[in-house]
Amino acid sequence: MRVVPTALGDVAFRFLKPLRAIAIIAAHVTQASSVLFGRERLKSLCRVASIFSLSAGLVLYTSLGFAQRGVQPSDSYSPQLTSDIKQLRDAALKSGYAWDQLAHLTNNIGPRPAGSAQANFAAQYVADELRKLGLDVHLEKVIVPHWVRGEETAALVDFPGMTPGTTQKVLLTALGGSVATPPQGITAEVVVVNDFDELAALDREKVAGKIVLFNVKFDKQLAALGHGGSAYGQAVVYRGIGASAAAKQGAIASLIRSVGGADYRLPHTGAMRYQQDVPKIPAGAVSAEDAEMIAYLAKQGRVRLHMVLTPQQQPDVESFNVVADLKGSERPDQVVIVSGHLDSWDLGTGAIDDGAGVATAMQVANLIKQIGLHPRRTIRVIAWMNEEFGLSGGRAYAAAHKDDVANHFAAIESDLGAGHPAGVSMSAPDANLPLVRPATQVLQPIGSGLLQTSEGTEADIGPLLSLGVPCFGPIQDDRYYFNYHHTAADTLDKVVPRELQENAAVIAVLAYSLANLPKDLERPAARPATP
Repeated sequence: MRVVPTALGDVAFRFLKPLRAIAIIAAHVTQASSVLFGRERLKSLCRVASIFSLSAGLVLYTSLGFAQRGVQPSDSYSPQLTSDIKQLRDAALKSGYAWDQLAHLTNNIGPRPAGSAQANFAAQYVADELRKLGLDVHLEKVIVPHWVRGEETAALVDFPGMTPGTTQKVLLTALGGSVATPPQGITAEVVVVNDFDELAALDREKVAGKIVLFNVKFDKQLAALGHGGSAYGQAVVYRGIGASAAAKQGAIASLIRSVGGADYRLPHTGAMRYQQDVPKIPAGAVSAEDAEMIAYLAKQGRVRLHMVLTPQQQPDVESFNVVADLKGSERPDQVVIVSGHLDSWDLGTGAIDDGAGVATAMQVANLIKQIGLHPRRTIRVIAWMNEEFGLSGGRAYAAAHKDDVANHFAAIESDLGAGHPAGVSMSAPDANLPLVRPATQVLQPIGSGLLQTSEGTEADIGPLLSLGVPCFGPIQDDRYYFNYHHTAADTLDKVVPRELQENAAVIAVLAYSLANLPKDLERPAARPATP
């Protein structure tokens, strides 16, 4: 994230400089191991600003930001466009369509892991719903991995001060992509480390044949300031490559402290990947409370754990991105994408990650149709498949449309839950700010008027950004998002209906404004795609 070089920027820098550190960490890890998946890389570069600093700095940003950039304040949109986007904003705040769609995806269809029957059924459902709105809908094939969770149990069987003849239960979950233990499980001593350096400092014989636990704490104070993405980025690297790091030292299994903020004894899953030429060992996440307990006991003496994980990596299967066009009236060849990813993890029902993003994208089309508006450019609703397990959908779309990328005017994705949106983040040259500013001014009455630039974007549209497509997304309050992210508690009740409406308003106003701009956006430079 670039820091605005203003008085506000000086204040914001103190809050936002952790993002720069995370960017450096992510770049280093990617180059060294190419192991983190799209979302885990890109969300560690999350575009979120502190909610506390946003409200205090918005006026300063507006009055000082353009002057010190050397950019003139923007002209207003035409009276007609201004009226149209105000109608969209107001209609979004009254409509229950997005909520109804989210409720169906989560409660009726349920978890939608890539490769599952539910994921493909959800794709067909979304396609049918968009056809009902009159959109031109088709399914684009995506080949996705099919990893299936199995039995997950663990218990301490030997530890200081234990009552003879007893064990102590440990709550854990397998990480996505993990290999299985033998059916009977494994039993071994646990070695607790706080980071990779501590592991590397241990002699191999102190690790070989044992289970390594990375007790890396999620920074809850950082998240409470509105920097949940930064806190996530600091810890998620251990989920991504911890198993291979432990295996290099001879460990027979790897565990991490769950990457999340709420200590409700909830284990958080998520994707991992094995490095080449390193033994594949079972990998899981234990709840924060269980990590603390094991670390406490390990300081007193030997701790032995029995664990059983029986996931299966089944053959890849065919799935789909849902692609639905609301044709433009003047430039139907030019496309503005609005999107979210349809797949979810299997522990919960994928409400905040990312059913909410799909539902708000669907709502954009619904509102435009309901009001009877006609965008100049085509608005394309996409429900991406398999963001969680390697970004298959986003990459497949970019590959299939690379020859037409010049007609991709802009891309929007929402994939950080449904917390209150403070405004809009843009991954494109600063010269575009005056063109987008009038849209965010219309959003100021609902507290969503911030406009800022970012180097990164959400995962599924990341391949399009690499091809030079301007990318956008809502700046969402993520203070609580990582409490439930990738857990069994990612369910519909975690979404506040009013905040879902606010997100729909932001995305609808942004999408329709972009689709009706009188001139083209300046495009970002193409860059190498993230591995």
